Amino acid sequence: MSLKNSNTTADYIEWDAMVDLVHRLYNDKMYRFSLLVGCGSFFGLRVSDLRSLTWQQLLGGTHLSLIEKKTGKRRDIKINAAFQRHIRDCYNALNIEHADEFCFLNRRGNVISTQSINRELKAIKARYNLDVEHFSTHSFRKTFGRKVVDSAGERSEMALIKLSEIFNHSSPMITRRYLGLRAQELEEVYNSLHF
Repeated sequence: MSLKNSNTTADYIEWDAMVDLVHRLYNDKMYRFSLLVGCGSFFGLRVSDLRSLTWQQLLGGTHLSLIEKKTGKRRDIKINAAFQRHIRDCYNALNIEHADEFCFLNRRGNVISTQSINRELKAIKARYNLDVEHFSTHSFRKTFGRKVVDSAGERSEMALIKLSEIFNHSSPMITRRYLGLRAQELEEVYNSLHF
């Protein structure tokens, strides 16, 4: 639960910083968190859907299909080929014996809680000196969205329409606000004033 009048909005991390973090976590033998950060950022899923992923889903082919817990809607995701190799590397490094096992388990063998993930992300932010103010499980979904918009360049409005559909938002304006683009645009108005 958050404190009254506190800011609980998650911030995105720059794409290159996210990819670097995935590699650093893997190199430091934090395989599950390397995979979690990667899956969250490459798939744009909410943490409730990330926590329910199994190895079989991730290793089953070039696409992932699931029913989102929050919306009840079907989501089809194409798995990036290079990231698919990373999934396989994590699977092998963890010596997984059963492909139907959940990917994100705690030390006791249970699916890790969102609270535990967020606690570990705070430690990761400090340990790896990440340049992000509010880093949480929702940061990955926003990182995905910002990468899609930034990669679209002049076609960013079309990217927002597509993201609105992927995120199941009611309009691209909601997606714009969700990604912090609206606040950034409004701040630019003030920055344009000279004295």
